[in-house]
Amino acid sequence: MKTPLQRLLATAAATGLLVLAAAGAASAHVTVSPATAAPGSYATLTFKVPTESDTASTTRLAVYFPTDTPLASVSVQPHPGWHFKVTTTKLAKPITTDDGQVNEAVSEVLWTADSPATAIRPGEFDMFNVSAGPLPGSGTLTFKALQTYSDHSVVRWIDVAQPGQPEPDHPAPTVTIAAPSAAPTAVTGTSSGSGDSRTPLILSIVALVVAVLGAGLGLVRRRS
Repeated sequence: MKTPLQRLLATAAATGLLVLAAAGAASAHVTVSPATAAPGSYATLTFKVPTESDTASTTRLAVYFPTDTPLASVSVQPHPGWHFKVTTTKLAKPITTDDGQVNEAVSEVLWTADSPATAIRPGEFDMFNVSAGPLPGSGTLTFKALQTYSDHSVVRWIDVAQPGQPEPDHPAPTVTIAAPSAAPTAVTGTSSGSGDSRTPLILSIVALVVAVLGAGLGLVRRRS
């Protein structure tokens, strides 16, 4: 039979694991890094794709590039075990570059797993790289994405966050264009995917466990 202290320890551990699991699930979005890039630069955009399903693997990722602020140059890094298809669209207003006018721009990149063995399995993630530029002078680039699973379900990462509103359930990956002096010193992805944002939550969990342990020890001492 468990002592009161053992029961308290078990409850504290279970509570901590449940809260940490919830925090991990909330941050498991399709994201893009860097979250901030300099205007006029060429950036390597990394799309991080976690598989949130417990039973199905990620087999496809479609990323839609903005056409209102088109990128003149987009090249895709080959990814082992996956093949990709690039779709372009004719621009209503051509882009003027150092090499002349550009009449077409990339509107979609679609990655597809070559086989079930190379799909992103439950509990895993993968990353897909694109080089793009030159980036516009200001604003935010939104890359809406569709994530397809082996059971044919589709998660639409297309919701655009609104100022002053809570983060939507399925936020679209975004990159903010800002001068280097205004950029964060360390950026690894969108704010929704950053591990640093979970630090206050983890510290709170630790404090809760310590408080429960303290209460348990006091109870045991009084009983003894």
